[in-house]
Amino acid sequence: MKPRSIYVNAGKFQLHVTEWGSPANPPLVMWHGLARTGRDFDEAAAALAEHYFVLCPDTIGRGLSDWAPDPQEDYCFNVYGDTAIAIMEHYGIGQTRWVGTSMGGLIGVTLAAGRLRGRISHLAINDIGPDIPQAAVDRITAYVGTLPVFTSIAELEAWLRQAYVPFGRNSDAFWRRMADTSYRRTDEGRVTVHYDPRIVNQFTTHKTDLDLWDVYDSLDLPVLLLRGADSDVLPQAQAEEMAGRGPRPKLEVLEGFGHAPTLASDREIGMLRRFLAE
Repeated sequence: MKPRSIYVNAGKFQLHVTEWGSPANPPLVMWHGLARTGRDFDEAAAALAEHYFVLCPDTIGRGLSDWAPDPQEDYCFNVYGDTAIAIMEHYGIGQTRWVGTSMGGLIGVTLAAGRLRGRISHLAINDIGPDIPQAAVDRITAYVGTLPVFTSIAELEAWLRQAYVPFGRNSDAFWRRMADTSYRRTDEGRVTVHYDPRIVNQFTTHKTDLDLWDVYDSLDLPVLLLRGADSDVLPQAQAEEMAGRGPRPKLEVLEGFGHAPTLASDREIGMLRRFLAE
């Protein structure tokens, strides 16, 4: 199954969305992590599109979506939520399932507890919690905030394989696709990554975005919590605490991953398929 690339007007932004499957199927939104794009879900989206109309947006400042004219104000969960609601309005979606990796999981939490309460029917949270350890924040901002520059796509792919070692073992085709969907050319014609480095402003300007225990505890819907066994973003103790409070999600720990599981294997896709069908 091949994806379709479309653009949605979301207020002052034009948002890129990758579509999979028939619009006649029940909708499923899959939202990526901090410095990634909706194309990270290609394997899972292609498999789930048999039963769902899968929408994989690029958050503003990433991929093929617009960059923010006011990064201090716009790179935050409130504005990301605005764009998510605009997507739902564009497609006339009343209720949807939601799978979110890292940042995409927290966007789902804030919407399911707030403006989309009752409109998100199932929420899968991939390797993120309501309180991110400072050491993990420091690690992420260190590589996201400074854009690397390369002379070739091959060099970029090698860097991605190293920077995203916590993504675990994936096929060569996965890494090549990741390189193909992760680059842009600089004005000098060299190769760099696909995002606005100012997205890290969220960690300093919108610190309340990363303090969400009260929001999490208010959730009232089925939740699946996935954790990479070696994750520094979602420590084991926090994952276990999440499993015992709020929506009391089912916790699945995935060996061979840090932050974050790629959801690309048959096992991970099977977990999603079973949860979303409940």
